[in-house]
Amino acid sequence: MHTITGLNPLDGNPIEVTVSDGIIHFIQSGRRDEDVWLSPGFVDLQVNGYLGYDLNLNEPEPEVVTSLTKKMIASGVTTYLPTIITASESKIIAALRAITTARRHSEILAGCIPFMHIEGPNISSMEGFRGVHPVEHIRPPDLAEFARWQDASGGLVGMVTVSPHFEGIEEYISSLTALGVHVAIGHTHASAEQIRKAVNAGARLSTHLGNGIANFLPRHPNPIWAQLAEDRLTAMMIADGHHLPADTIKTMVRAKGVERSILISDAVALAGMPAGTYDAPVGGRVELQSNGRLNVAGTECLAGAALPLKDGVARAMTMTGISLGDSVRMATENPGKFAGGAGIMRVGMPADLVRFSVESGGTGLRIERVLTRGKEWQ
Repeated sequence: MHTITGLNPLDGNPIEVTVSDGIIHFIQSGRRDEDVWLSPGFVDLQVNGYLGYDLNLNEPEPEVVTSLTKKMIASGVTTYLPTIITASESKIIAALRAITTARRHSEILAGCIPFMHIEGPNISSMEGFRGVHPVEHIRPPDLAEFARWQDASGGLVGMVTVSPHFEGIEEYISSLTALGVHVAIGHTHASAEQIRKAVNAGARLSTHLGNGIANFLPRHPNPIWAQLAEDRLTAMMIADGHHLPADTIKTMVRAKGVERSILISDAVALAGMPAGTYDAPVGGRVELQSNGRLNVAGTECLAGAALPLKDGVARAMTMTGISLGDSVRMATENPGKFAGGAGIMRVGMPADLVRFSVESGGTGLRIERVLTRGKEWQ
């Protein structure tokens, strides 16, 4: 821990700050404010939508991507991966084209979206494991289809989530990895041996580990244990308090270590919206509860996440007992390694900064100000 003095990069006023655990604590104008911090902008590797803006519409418009990006920035996320779930090829391509068009017309937006994440359609079709992904569109991996995705996006599909149970998946994974694409394991009923082979072929991430999986599993040989034990896999986790109980996420972070743990939101379009019953492209008829839990109507099946990453940062601290610095690292530097090196404060890097305080009770962060590429984007 050490103290430095200078000018506040957000408002130009004299400031004294303490650097602690990789983030900055403000002491401004001689007044100590115990709750104000500055960190790199958050990096979210899995965003389906937010505050009513949905990337999984049948024909999304580029304006949806622009509006979504502004809302993400306001929540403290300065880098994110638009995530398209299992769908027909034509629907996936329509979404890719909309995102690509939006990036082309905005330098800031292009900086916020380094590439896209496709979650599926090469996942388990089994009940429970597939979650709310439409079973009719689940299919085996196909390099020709992947090439068409890249043609539609200008080569901007940079992450793909697959289940390693498919025949020929190792060749698919190794081919994508050779192109620089990050391959994640998720929504899978694969055996431990199939998971190990996928990792040998180049898979390096686990998509929302502990979710997208059946409620009842064998005690010992199951996909969760196999992924926790594999040191080459970095685990993405949803820390909203609904997808993973506190004991579970605490154990997962201990098993992977902070350095191989990433926080994601997995936010859908209903995230941040008022409680109620909705018809949604992801999950169909769904119920959003006042505590942020989103279920398929009449069931306990989760239909995506409804809280932003900033709240996951606070809740991960509360649930696991890790420090604020470690929780922020799991939402900045760690995911940034899979998003073009974002999520760090270093000379020569884009000035993506978020100033925040921790809400009482540790259930969320209060975002005070955000800089994206050194500017506020209105």
